[in-house]
Amino acid sequence: MEPPPEAARASRTVTPTVIALAAALFALTALSLTVGAGEVGPGRVLDYLLDRDGARANARLSLVVGDLRLPRTLTALLVGSALGVAGCLLQAVTRNPLAETGLLGVNAGASLGVVAGIALFGFDSGYAYLVCAFTGAVVASGLVLLIAGRRGGGSPMRLVLAGAALGATFGGLTNVLVVNSAETYDTFRFWVLGSLAGVEGTGELTRLAPVLALGFLLALLVTRPLSALALGDDLARGLGHRPGLIRTAVAVAVTLLTAAAVALAGPISFLGLLAGFLARALAGTRLAARLLLAGLIGASVLVAADVAARVVSRPYEAPVSVIVALIGAPVLIAIVRSKHLASLGMTDPAAEEGPSGARRSGDRGGDRGGDRGGRAARGARGARAARGARLAWAARVRGEVAVRGEVAVRRGPFSLLLPYRPAFAVLGLLLVVGCAVTLSAYAGQSDMGLARTFRAVFGYGDHFDVLLVQKFRLGRIVAGLAAGAALGLAGCLTQTLARNRLATPELLGVNDGATAAVLVSVSLSASGTFGAWWAGPVGALVAVLVVTAVSGGLGQRGYRVLVVGLAMSALASAVTQVVLARRSLNSASSLYVWTSGSLNGRGYSVAVPVLIGLAVLVPLALAVGRGLRVLRFDDATAASLGSRPARTRLLCLLLAVALAGLAVGVCGPVGFVALASPVIASRLSGPLRVPLLGSMLTGAALVVLADTLGRIVFDGTELPVGVVSAVLGGPFLLWVLLGRSAATRV
Repeated sequence: MEPPPEAARASRTVTPTVIALAAALFALTALSLTVGAGEVGPGRVLDYLLDRDGARANARLSLVVGDLRLPRTLTALLVGSALGVAGCLLQAVTRNPLAETGLLGVNAGASLGVVAGIALFGFDSGYAYLVCAFTGAVVASGLVLLIAGRRGGGSPMRLVLAGAALGATFGGLTNVLVVNSAETYDTFRFWVLGSLAGVEGTGELTRLAPVLALGFLLALLVTRPLSALALGDDLARGLGHRPGLIRTAVAVAVTLLTAAAVALAGPISFLGLLAGFLARALAGTRLAARLLLAGLIGASVLVAADVAARVVSRPYEAPVSVIVALIGAPVLIAIVRSKHLASLGMTDPAAEEGPSGARRSGDRGGDRGGDRGGRAARGARGARAARGARLAWAARVRGEVAVRGEVAVRRGPFSLLLPYRPAFAVLGLLLVVGCAVTLSAYAGQSDMGLARTFRAVFGYGDHFDVLLVQKFRLGRIVAGLAAGAALGLAGCLTQTLARNRLATPELLGVNDGATAAVLVSVSLSASGTFGAWWAGPVGALVAVLVVTAVSGGLGQRGYRVLVVGLAMSALASAVTQVVLARRSLNSASSLYVWTSGSLNGRGYSVAVPVLIGLAVLVPLALAVGRGLRVLRFDDATAASLGSRPARTRLLCLLLAVALAGLAVGVCGPVGFVALASPVIASRLSGPLRVPLLGSMLTGAALVVLADTLGRIVFDGTELPVGVVSAVLGGPFLLWVLLGRSAATRV
């Protein structure tokens, strides 16, 4: 049997491609050895390498070439190859073109290990970094493959978002260590950018070379069994392989390669994704050729990025990870916009489920090669269920049937249909908000009981108690309530708009875009303060316009919106890290706390813009509530029910952007509040409602409670509210991803 045309074509192009990449890598290596500080030209470098005329005895040449350029170039070659091979292995074992050590949280786990070593044990050597990075990477790799091993867990969107959850959790724990130590932060803020500038001599590389060699050897040994695993676990067992052992070997190889790379150069994201995807495009399904090409591509890209980092901002050096992100983010966008996306294993979640969670005709069973008759039957049942749900919803919207659990309230010409369950949910959430406010005002007041604090919140009781609570505590609480309500409402709007529970401002790039805009405005400001209050909404608007334009519109391709949002977040985060790295330690430390999400120093004056915004935007959101409910269906169904989907989508998008931007301006990018609030509110009010008010109240309560927890968890040290929400929100996102409920299925 002849191979498919695509496979034959890929086979014919592998050898010429390998030769071309090897030649390009050789040229880049030569360029790397001749570019940089020291004013040593190509001729003198060649003299040193060949030891002509005793060049190696020259102290200056020995320093520039032997101690700086040569070790740095070798490190770039090995680190780039390691990340490329690791990314290719992850893509193969998960059968997911978006799998990569940075996107799947492995880099964040390794980074947490290194920061813990610096902060807790005072480590300052590459070998010590390896031990710490290895521990963190082991945990992250194990969790990633555990998710991939679950039924349906290997789907591209679920793995990417699970990686985002793991990365956020590990990042939050990293921030817990960093914000409590200025010395650790001073080291961390440069290391986290990913750089080869600190490589001097071959000592660190020599100690880590055996680890890299072992990782490459394992990658070579698992090539054949991993190719069999691509056929499915049953067929792999039939060929004599053990799938569990194969996945474990891949996890060990990825961990060794990633841990050593992070220890040498810091976390560099997107490189494994870029190398693995291009290798697959060039070599097809031939795993051995893909691994070879991924190693060559990774090494070439990192060497080229390192050379660019030395020349683009002389006499300074640009962070190499920023340059790699500028290359990798467009490639990630190209992946999700590819016409051959279906062949890469990508699916559209919006097309897989009906409004009530029923599977449509494109059931996953068809993707697994099930029988046509069963697939057709399932498709017919799904279509009937979806059609029935649409008809029931249409009847309800037109008022043709009475819905159980609702009561009509009429006063003269006005009438209101009041549902019992959502009404009780709102009342319960109001009670929770009141308790959260009281607890936050009480926390830290050792001489005041809860009863006195509760009275002081409302202006009753001792004059000193009222002054202490309302002047020094309540302002910060009001700022937290306003920001939380704005985030909760923004999350509800974006989730309903994209028809995806996981489409939140932070995952759409809105928060990072607003943060980067605020920090850029600080850098451009003569006073260096947060005077540009409008920078947050403007940055959020720019980010969401880019995400929407590139992804092709919200609600049409849910996975595109989310993945493009991840790319946008990576670029904006790189800008943020560069701004922080270029400021003084004191200024950078205070700004870093804000970029983690903090209410420290916030009061009534800061909360006023958000309160005004809420007063204007909440009535608008409630007014479009009916349009949001029917927008859960496709555009044709929504239009048949009297809605205008395009106008409703645009209005909701602008509302969400404005709310998220204002919230970031108050307390920075507080993560996962926009995700958790609508999910919790929907569980309380029922799945048929768009819980706008419930999401607002839930978000307000979550921010205030997280801020309270951050103030009391460590005696004498305050954790930013964003750090607390990230540490607790990551596991929550994993629960949403892995839950069996149709309401939270991705």
